Amino acid sequence: MREIYSADVLYTQDEFKKNGALLVENGIITDVGEREELRDRYPDARHIHWEGRAIVPGTVNSHNHSFQSLLRGIAIDKPFLDWRDQALYKYTPLLDEEAIYTGALLAFGEMLRYGITTVCDFFYVHNGGTVYDEAVIRAAGDLGIRLVFARTMYDWTGAPLAYRETVPEAVERTRSLAKKYQGNPMVTVHPAPHSPHAASPEMIRAGHKLAMELDTPFHIHVAEEMFEVEEIRRDYGLRPVHYLDSLGVLDERMIAVHLVWLEDSEIELIGARRGSLAYCPSSNMFLADGVTRIPDLLKAGVRVTLGTDGGCSNNRISVYEEMRMCALLQKVSRLDGTCITAGQVYRMGTRSAGEILRLPVGSLETGQHADFAALDLQDLSLAPKRELFANMVYAMQPGAIQTVVVGGKVVFEQGKIKALSEAAIGGRVDRLFEKWARLE
Repeated sequence: MREIYSADVLYTQDEFKKNGALLVENGIITDVGEREELRDRYPDARHIHWEGRAIVPGTVNSHNHSFQSLLRGIAIDKPFLDWRDQALYKYTPLLDEEAIYTGALLAFGEMLRYGITTVCDFFYVHNGGTVYDEAVIRAAGDLGIRLVFARTMYDWTGAPLAYRETVPEAVERTRSLAKKYQGNPMVTVHPAPHSPHAASPEMIRAGHKLAMELDTPFHIHVAEEMFEVEEIRRDYGLRPVHYLDSLGVLDERMIAVHLVWLEDSEIELIGARRGSLAYCPSSNMFLADGVTRIPDLLKAGVRVTLGTDGGCSNNRISVYEEMRMCALLQKVSRLDGTCITAGQVYRMGTRSAGEILRLPVGSLETGQHADFAALDLQDLSLAPKRELFANMVYAMQPGAIQTVVVGGKVVFEQGKIKALSEAAIGGRVDRLFEKWARLE
């Protein structure tokens, strides 16, 4: 069925256009233009008009750990390693398939409320197989969010057993999952060697090799904390980015996460190799990681997108929030209000993210997935409407997001998730913690 979606204004080609409209067929945008033009051109199409609304691209969350939403509020105000041990490592033994599914529902449901239509979930609680992986994928499908599943490859012996795999196990399980969902527009699987400190050189090389085989990007945490930099220098005699380059994996496939503690030579090298960054400013602030040098990375040619990170290290899951935090953190850390713009951070959370993840998402153009949101133009956080773009990036509150569409299907409308109520999701979380209390 053909459907025309229209509103007072439509954000396309980097500007708001009055009376703009989209033609959607089988989950794809097949035409973009003025409302009456499209209605005349496609008289058989069903027309959905949102009065008093603005249609904008769905945002893209380029880095998340869905199960961590279950641990939100646990081990707050702690140093990084204390937070890791008291939240992640303490609760990992309690995570079963049902808990993983519940955590993903919680994370993805919150994302839909905030206008996120695609999420990259960096998932590492495999428990010796792919059953837990499938629980995350099932939750995404049940709610209707588009998922990039970054299957983590992790062999550091200091981590919980549920995280760890041998190199052959990690490769075969990741490959089989990727092939299973090959061609599925709602699920894409990428290899994700965890980090230079939690994945051996053999595991990192294997992840990169698998990404080449599958023709996908690969994801890896890099230089989030100073102790990681010191460990890599101690063990390999190189700083993290130079170490990754020595392994032959620093190229256009690499989506590095964080990149907080870099020297100039590392920034230049990532740019020269055409690598990308998934930047998580709120998480970096919450964990006191430090401040990634975004203007310098952009100048060097590094492509940047935005992620929320896990729900227990942020503790919100909104890409609009990350746009605002990215801009404000960079401005204050450099004492320069001009060092980054609203336009730059908006592209990081939309168009650039789609390009980096190699998905047709993040913009409203012909050939893109029909992933978009409708904003309430009467919401006070968007006033005055004359400055709509600036207010969307720097001022908008979640209540302004009225409708969310993924693949041409309405998945959130007027404060309610369509597939499963928030009360039902919250009830699952409550029952899970009641069960855990009996086990403690």
